[in-house]
Amino acid sequence: MREFDLVIVGAGAAGLTLAHFAAKIALPGIGTPEIALVEPPAGPARPGDRTWCFWERGPGPWDGVLAARWDTLSVISPSGARHERAIGPLSYKMLRSRDFETHVRAGFGPNVHPCTATVTAIDDGADRATVRATRPDGAPVSLGAAHVFDSRPRPVPPGARTTLLQHFRGWFVHTEDDVFDPGTASLMDLRTPRPRTGVSFGYVLPTSPREALVEYTEFNRDVLDGDGYEAALRRYTGQVLGLERFTVAAREQGVIPMTDARFPTRVGRRVFRIGAAGGATRPSTGYTFGGIQRQAASVVRSLERGRDPVPPIPHRHRHLAMDSVLLHALDSGRLDGAEFFARLFARNDTREVLEFLDGGSTFGRELAMGLTTPVAAMSAAVVERALAPLRAGAAPERHPR
Repeated sequence: MREFDLVIVGAGAAGLTLAHFAAKIALPGIGTPEIALVEPPAGPARPGDRTWCFWERGPGPWDGVLAARWDTLSVISPSGARHERAIGPLSYKMLRSRDFETHVRAGFGPNVHPCTATVTAIDDGADRATVRATRPDGAPVSLGAAHVFDSRPRPVPPGARTTLLQHFRGWFVHTEDDVFDPGTASLMDLRTPRPRTGVSFGYVLPTSPREALVEYTEFNRDVLDGDGYEAALRRYTGQVLGLERFTVAAREQGVIPMTDARFPTRVGRRVFRIGAAGGATRPSTGYTFGGIQRQAASVVRSLERGRDPVPPIPHRHRHLAMDSVLLHALDSGRLDGAEFFARLFARNDTREVLEFLDGGSTFGRELAMGLTTPVAAMSAAVVERALAPLRAGAAPERHPR
């Protein structure tokens, strides 16, 4: 048995963020913590390269490794009307997972101990918890700690009234001519075919006049097969964006559950869940990275002060309730998703919408925004959602935005 102050299970966005900040603090009566970071060997349990997007006010801790940032966002309605807004002092930021991981690992001091092993069990205890794992050569390993933070995706999310899937495929394209405006990111291009329920849209993040990440995304219950995503992207890039001569340098794909399930973050006296498994994903959007940052910051503050480091759900209760209504309205087909999002961004300041999605808006402003959306459909969804039974969840989240 090797003893540590903290054991972090999983080295994705949540695990690496917590390890990065926790390694720099002093624990009361202990000093610099000894941290074990346990991650599985290369294989299906470790996701490939991902792209994370988030927004924040002013400079942030990851600015040095960003792939790109934008101070102007656009939303394009189904009719083609373009709503383009400067979002300063906010910035919309894109971070590649490999750059983030390289940066964080390079900063680890001798008090962070990476361990490549597959976790088989976590045993809770009154004073210590024990993580049991198997190394790639089959050798068992046991790690004890005062606190264990588990960031692994849950096999099945807890019961929910509504669970949709945000599923997408993206192309990193390189064009022969200058066709993109690298100063503006297209947050939602709603000129895509409308599914029977939910919504579909394009997503364009230009990094130069000739390079961009172009994604096709749907919010609904059923993922597409590979041919379906490729056909949707060909249609979007050709018929909607009018791209003619380009190459696809790389692809990315993901599925993110958008669910109103409740995610307990404390699962034992000494064991906690963080990241998407701990409710960091915003149900109405699928954005996770910003929630992870707030959750990790709270845990680190508690550790520094000698308090019980229970990770908070990084979203307000009323916002989760609003998200639940929206998910039900989209799932039932009562709400035209494309019209909803087009009106939301056309009739409100984009900065205020982003503040709401990040939990920083006031209740009065949220009511005013609500009145700019289809009120009748949303009111009916409130009633239907209240009567909807709890149901089992969907597949675990693998590629948070």
